[in-house]
Amino acid sequence: MRLEKIAEEFGKSCTIEWRAFLLRPYPEPRTLEQFRKYTESWQRPAADEEAGQFTVWSSEEAPPSHSVPPAIAAKAAARQGTDAFARYHRALMENYFHLNRNISEPENLVRIAGETGLDVAAFVEALRDPALGREVVDDHNQAVSMGISGVPTVIVDGRWQLTGAQPREIYRRVVELRLAGSSLG
Repeated sequence: MRLEKIAEEFGKSCTIEWRAFLLRPYPEPRTLEQFRKYTESWQRPAADEEAGQFTVWSSEEAPPSHSVPPAIAAKAAARQGTDAFARYHRALMENYFHLNRNISEPENLVRIAGETGLDVAAFVEALRDPALGREVVDDHNQAVSMGISGVPTVIVDGRWQLTGAQPREIYRRVVELRLAGSSLG
């Protein structure tokens, strides 16, 4: 949410390029009870006034098994344009963190595409394209090679990293310094 607001505030002077980083690159089965306990940690970010909506997992849906399917789905949405990606990405986060839906399940990913106004047939076709899986793996491997270990990580000019959700004022100051020509270093 903060990054979206910064992009809106600075307009074309600030570009955000989303890349895949797989927090759970391989399927790791967890019981519903284990996952519910884990999601109690979401209460901390939920307390921030600029956070999105976070709800401790209350659904009876199984927890997501890994992060590859939603990363591929986000890339499939991006093939329909920047606005389509933005709508889909926001809905994906809401479905996971607030509505407690299993976003590693293909049916849920396709349902979200329909709810966000994407061309569902084109979305499903893109999901089947092996190139998207390779893009996700390439993004992830590049991030790992840069020492990235968490999300979000904001990279400025390919050199500076801000890891973890930062207050909007930090992001704003970084953008202002770059627009003023500062090298941040």
